[in-house]
Amino acid sequence: MFIGLKPSQAIYMKRIWFAGIYLLVLVFLAGMFAGCDGKAAEDTGEQKMGVVVSILPQAEFAERIGGDRLMVTVMVPPGGNPHTYEPTPGQLEEVSRAKIYAKVGSGIEFELVWADKIISVNKEILVVDCSSGIDLIESADNSEHEGENGELNEEEFAGEAASHNYDPHIWLSPANAKIMTENIYSGLIEADPDGRDFYYENKVVFQNELDELDNEIRKILSGRENRKILVYHPAWTYFARDYHLELVIIEKEGKEPTAEGIKNLISQAKLYNIKLIFASPELSVKSAETIAREIGGSVVLISPLEKDYLTNMRKVAEAFKQALE
Repeated sequence: MFIGLKPSQAIYMKRIWFAGIYLLVLVFLAGMFAGCDGKAAEDTGEQKMGVVVSILPQAEFAERIGGDRLMVTVMVPPGGNPHTYEPTPGQLEEVSRAKIYAKVGSGIEFELVWADKIISVNKEILVVDCSSGIDLIESADNSEHEGENGELNEEEFAGEAASHNYDPHIWLSPANAKIMTENIYSGLIEADPDGRDFYYENKVVFQNELDELDNEIRKILSGRENRKILVYHPAWTYFARDYHLELVIIEKEGKEPTAEGIKNLISQAKLYNIKLIFASPELSVKSAETIAREIGGSVVLISPLEKDYLTNMRKVAEAFKQALE
């Protein structure tokens, strides 16, 4: 079926094909659930507007703006990996009732595989692209979708797949988060004009807190000549750009490093006296632990997917500060 494609391309296309089959089954099951309890939901007189988001930080953004006017459903739950997670029938049932789907829009793998299929469950849903207005950064994983001459194979990877050539972790920048909340706010007032004043007041408060967070992080990370941070997964590109850090990345193209790659990373760590390696609790840290042993350092877990955004970003900034000392 996928003859003539490179191995990485074939794997990607197989995931798309199997996702389509899987979704048909989920839609069928969701329909059964809806048939059983749909009437009960109507009888409760529930007035909260359903909003679906892809990841937990977006849930924080939506809830801070929408408060108790919203019922927010997160597609990738706590502990879930957005590279591999598949939605459940219960989640699809919530999608079928929701007014808004706020997608990240920057090319996270979950959305590359599932976004269009999720939207097909509810053709009336308002889709908000949270990445609108954000300058995307070229991903370190571009070669995964390159042709033989190093150019993008647009014929085979048009549309959604093309966006995979940008780093998708846009929310890990308070400045970007402010834009994302503006996009969510615009979607909320379009779907619920009566709540405009309520949403606006909440948005202003939260965006002011994001500005304060940005200033705090700049102070935390200022005054240090060493700007190199050793990370397992390349999730912190936007954070590094905003605060003038240089990332040394272990995992590339979604693959563990080779023995030669580990050797080079150990050499870099020793050269720059790096003792801390930052990894995500949602992913394997075996290679990070191997390097940490060789450099006499340790692995520090920081999650890019915590819901409590303000607290988590302060925690990350303090952790990076330790690495720069």
